[in-house]
Amino acid sequence: MFRLLSALVNAWSIPELRKKLVFTLAMLAIYEVGIFIPVPGINGRELGRIFDEVSAASGGGLLNLLDMFTGGALSNATIFALGIMPYISATIIVETLLATAIPALEKLRKEGMQGYRKLHQYSRYATVLLAVINSFMYALLLEQAIPAQFHAQIVLTPGLGFRFLTVLTMTGGMAIIMWLAEQITEHGIGNGMSLLMTASIVGRIPLAIRDITLRLGPGGLNQSPMAPLVFMAMGAFLVGIVMAIIFVEQGQRRIPVQYARRVVGRKVYGGQSTYLPLKVNSGGVLPIIFAVSLLYFPIQLAGFVPQLHGLMDWFSRTSLVFNLCYAALILFFTYFSTALTAHQFLEAAEQMKKVGAFIPGIRPGQPTVDYLDKILTRVTFAAAVYLVVIAILPDIVMAWMKIPARVAGFFGGTSLLIVIGVTLDTMKQIESHLLMRHYEGFFKSGRLKSRR
Repeated sequence: MFRLLSALVNAWSIPELRKKLVFTLAMLAIYEVGIFIPVPGINGRELGRIFDEVSAASGGGLLNLLDMFTGGALSNATIFALGIMPYISATIIVETLLATAIPALEKLRKEGMQGYRKLHQYSRYATVLLAVINSFMYALLLEQAIPAQFHAQIVLTPGLGFRFLTVLTMTGGMAIIMWLAEQITEHGIGNGMSLLMTASIVGRIPLAIRDITLRLGPGGLNQSPMAPLVFMAMGAFLVGIVMAIIFVEQGQRRIPVQYARRVVGRKVYGGQSTYLPLKVNSGGVLPIIFAVSLLYFPIQLAGFVPQLHGLMDWFSRTSLVFNLCYAALILFFTYFSTALTAHQFLEAAEQMKKVGAFIPGIRPGQPTVDYLDKILTRVTFAAAVYLVVIAILPDIVMAWMKIPARVAGFFGGTSLLIVIGVTLDTMKQIESHLLMRHYEGFFKSGRLKSRR
């Protein structure tokens, strides 16, 4: 703890780093304000009540998970109700999938910074397009599907004017979110897109604390002599989950690499030993986000087609169908995201051959490629199992401890994985600034003596 506080004090004492931190906090504050600005013409209180009923009836549901990503903006129909998801989806589709499949876009990706800026511009256009589609569907949902199912008046003046106003305000809100994320990435500390999502998740912690207090606190719903012990067990369990996630996220499979010796005159060159780091969870949280996006589609479809309302029960978080599909999609997208980066290891094998490096016991060339592919497949399987366990852990905790979904979401799942991953990445960026100026960082491996 002392080391953490010392590193934060040192970070604040560096003018350049302090400026970046203040700018990042200011952008996050603007985002938090936008979460509470409602779209005109909506009965937000009634919508929030219905949203809570739907989430409770479906055991939390995907709606509750998506609402957590938006910091509660989705359930209250604010201008930031779309959250960061359209931006993430558009960026992945354009800069990862299409840039790999379309030769013209792949050529842009290889042109350096200029090509990257062009690709990123295409991602912005795709984000706006997705925002228009999602906001229009959301307006129809508020006008037709929800009133038909719950007999409640959500929209004060339904019609074309309300739809146009909803599309305009939510798409504009999405553009503001996109601008905030890019400003943080360029002028602040950390990845702006990830930090905004983390801010949304962390902003739900007070509500989670309120829920657990109502259950286990003095005079709570589940008050019993064992309540304090249950609360302590939950705290210890949460600490253990956080430590396990940090351990896996920081884990690497280090492949030893040996450089051949060369004798030039009387001098001997090479002969050093190093390693090729292979991150265990190279795909991060993207496989879970992809899986959630696909599973949310049947719920959207069921909201507009009365004959498909039964899908709401099939794809609730407590159903066996949902969990099986969830696990299968996570496994698929984990391997898919790893396959998109597998070419890096082919390039590494070719580069090792050129500089006279080799893996002990493995011949250079194609045998090295086959060996790296074998190791990558095994590590990817371990990462896929890890992500499946983390993803379904909140459902297990919710059923075992009988706690609300909003609380269970912090005992695993996408929310906890995002918060820990983004926190570690941001700390590493601050650490690099500290070490450049010969300060001690957050981690023991980066310890340097101060030269002040």
